Amino acid sequence: MKSIFKILSLAFLMFAFSGTMSAQEKKTIQTATIKTAIYCDHCKACETCGPKFNQALLKEKGVQMVVLDDKAMTIKVTYNSKKTDLAKIKTAISKLGYDADEIKADPVAYEGLDGCCKKA
Repeated sequence: MKSIFKILSLAFLMFAFSGTMSAQEKKTIQTATIKTAIYCDHCKACETCGPKFNQALLKEKGVQMVVLDDKAMTIKVTYNSKKTDLAKIKTAISKLGYDADEIKADPVAYEGLDGCCKKA
């Protein structure tokens, strides 16, 4: 009888542990919406903002998807939290010349943007 109890207890612990592991694995993929400042109405298409912006962020380790919403002035980023964190992503956005929430755009990178992408 004791051996059956031990087997059931062990099975329960294994089941509980596997459930915890699954929950942790699912949480490694995070999505964040970052507020930025976009000054032109064609950012998704212009050479500076659109493809170049997406390509640069997608090269960052752990970043899986980038969606630029020029109307809402936000950047939605999906990333693997085991490979990067939100602070690194915001810094990468700043280095492209854009604000990223509380992190201001790198001044040198901002000067390199097309004129339409800067504040008038």
